[in-house]
Amino acid sequence: MTLDQIIPALALISILILILPSFIKSNINNKLFLKNLSIWGIIVLVLMILLFLIF
Repeated sequence: MTLDQIIPALALISILILILPSFIKSNINNKLFLKNLSIWGIIVLVLMILLFLIF
C-alpha cells in the first residue's frame, strides 16, 4: 500500500469511529437498526459498483 491509499483509508476509519456510536445509540430497536443498516449497505454497494464501472 502506498501513502495515497493509506491516508484515505485512515480518514474513512476515523469518520466511522466518530459516527458509529451515535448510529448505534439512535438505533436501539433491532428492527430499526437492521432497516438502517440494510439501507446503508445498499447505498455503499451501489456506489462501489458505479465507481468500479467508472474507473
